[in-house]
Amino acid sequence: MKITEQIKQPILKEMELFEKKFYESMTSKVALLNRITYYIVNRKGKQMRPMFVFLTAKMVSNGLVNERTFRGASVIELIHTATLVHDDVVDDSNRRRGFFSINALWKNKIAVLVGDYLLSKGLLLSIDNNDFDLLKIISVAVREMSEGELLQIEKARRLDITEDIYYEIIRQKTATLIAACCSLGACSVMPENTVIVEKTRKFGELIGMAFQIKDDLFDYTEEAIGKPTGIDIKEQKMTLPLIYTLNTCSKTEKKWLINSVKNHNKDKKRVKEVIAFVKKNNGLSYAEQKMVQFQQEALQLLNDFPSSDYKDALILMVNYVIERKK
Repeated sequence: MKITEQIKQPILKEMELFEKKFYESMTSKVALLNRITYYIVNRKGKQMRPMFVFLTAKMVSNGLVNERTFRGASVIELIHTATLVHDDVVDDSNRRRGFFSINALWKNKIAVLVGDYLLSKGLLLSIDNNDFDLLKIISVAVREMSEGELLQIEKARRLDITEDIYYEIIRQKTATLIAACCSLGACSVMPENTVIVEKTRKFGELIGMAFQIKDDLFDYTEEAIGKPTGIDIKEQKMTLPLIYTLNTCSKTEKKWLINSVKNHNKDKKRVKEVIAFVKKNNGLSYAEQKMVQFQQEALQLLNDFPSSDYKDALILMVNYVIERKK
């Protein structure tokens, strides 16, 4: 059994029902929109975010979920899908998970409008059901994701990212959404227990940080992950292996590195040299060490919860995040 299937085991029933509810939450009177949302639903990814919602909810409540939990999972998936559709337009990307992106098939204008539609559907799903506590969690996540993206763009122009700024960028860009999944799950079943909601939020944030560092490490590996090696360097994205190397190499080497990333990022030979240099200067082992640190902190937070199948599945999920091959 694949590890993702193992993780899903304690929430199989919920995930099946969720898929139905998620598709219903997207429907519209406009035939074109329904065609596009049908395309989106049939090309779904691993669905890690709703899995986080259900597993967290069941872990903190001794196996209970309710309609709010399903709505929370739908909202987070609607918002996440909206951001992916918009990202593909921003990045001018024609593929998503091996399939054509929405903008590749229906052009940018329609893709932007579809993203807006999904975003509004998500917000309305909360408002129509008076889930204002859940809506606040989601809205904070959307704000942080936008700020993180803009901070990264601003810093990429000058290539002056410190390690602390890098952590802030990935906390906002990636970790904040996984943090929202976990706190949503807890809040859907225990809205009054702010201590548990905050603890699960922190757990999600830590695992999100580890997840993003793992993604950054893929840029330096030759494994087939659906993303070519060196793509971050080509896009002048400052990731942890590169930041560490810039901060520890000599002045001359630093000058060569910055010049390579700024002016020769399309030169395949030069990009390969940068990757080799980062590896030689322990950039990868340093990033791996930090990733494990975040993962261990996340696992420690789970110690506060009683043993259960849901907790075991979350531990599996935490380990999968840093051991995955793509």
